[in-house]
Amino acid sequence: MNKKVQIQDLGLKGYQEAWDYQVELFDEIVATKMQNRNNKTENPTNNFLLFVEHPHVYTLGKSGDLSNLLLNEKQLEAKGATFYKSNRGGDITYHGPGQIVGYPILDLENFFTDIHKYLRFLEEAIILTLKEYGLNAERSKGETGVWFDTETPFARKICALGVRCSRWVSMHGFALNVNVDLGYFDNIIPCGIKGKAVTSMEAELGRKIPEAEVKQKITKHLAQLFEIQFV
Repeated sequence: MNKKVQIQDLGLKGYQEAWDYQVELFDEIVATKMQNRNNKTENPTNNFLLFVEHPHVYTLGKSGDLSNLLLNEKQLEAKGATFYKSNRGGDITYHGPGQIVGYPILDLENFFTDIHKYLRFLEEAIILTLKEYGLNAERSKGETGVWFDTETPFARKICALGVRCSRWVSMHGFALNVNVDLGYFDNIIPCGIKGKAVTSMEAELGRKIPEAEVKQKITKHLAQLFEIQFV
């Protein structure tokens, strides 16, 4: 089992370009696994963690409802945003500048074969990261992602999750709102959940947060939870 994970920070990159790159890495891992199976070999599979920031984009998961996008094509263009139907789980979400998007491309057979546990570990890494800033985040029963004040009228989401897994290889991942313009969320019903707000670290703390610092903390907690050796 290979617990080494290569970190790549892609900077600002278009959604389709980043998606294509995810698929390239995903296919490489699957090809190694199939080769091992067919040839009865044990060549190690690679693992990756991609950090990226996207230009304004709305993405809809494979089980999502298009009616949760509240803009037509011309309105999208006016806002400088694009739209994609994705093969990840979940409904609609927004990605944009000031948001940390993490795409773990992992062979989960190097770690554990449990999708529920995988999602909970991603959430836990974000919860622990936010705790370092004095923010008490939590899970919301029956809903993926990371939230504040879930049992109150002030429930608000700070991190969305949407993943795909095939042959125990993961892609897509999480999106943490750090210094993002929250106004863009007004154009959708985020994750298809009505009546709950969206927030950011900047909104909760009243100041801009260094994104490089947040990435380091996320990486640290992922390493501890998954027993990863980042390279």
